[in-house]
Amino acid sequence: MLKKNMLYDVMKAFHIIVVVTWFAGLFYLPRLFIYQLEAPESAQALFMKMQRKLMKIIMWPSLILVWLFGMMLLALNPSWFVMGWLHAKLLLVVILTGYHISLEVYRRRLATGNNTRSARFFRLYNEVPSVLLILVVLLVVLKPF
Repeated sequence: MLKKNMLYDVMKAFHIIVVVTWFAGLFYLPRLFIYQLEAPESAQALFMKMQRKLMKIIMWPSLILVWLFGMMLLALNPSWFVMGWLHAKLLLVVILTGYHISLEVYRRRLATGNNTRSARFFRLYNEVPSVLLILVVLLVVLKPF
């Protein structure tokens, strides 16, 4: 049986790993939208296939595991629940989860030909996870409140 500190370290390591894989998808999927919008008709199916696989094989499992390992870390450290930085971090993770869901909506719209957004929109929208990642890391490392 793992000691509590060892269990915490293992959970933390896996949490970080799945956060990295999740963010890889959050950064890359909007780029695939841009490539699809700017590609010739003959390449559309390839980009849709790449988007679907990225979302289903990497992004959804990563999102689920981020929440699972995060909750396990909280269960091992219930004292965090009274700390303001954790509340702020959780709010940002909820916003990131909403962003993830919005990417799924945009992916489906692109796949069905119902997209109303431009490549420029997706270039700007692609910056959202970068800003939120910076804020989350600062909260976790500095624990300012």
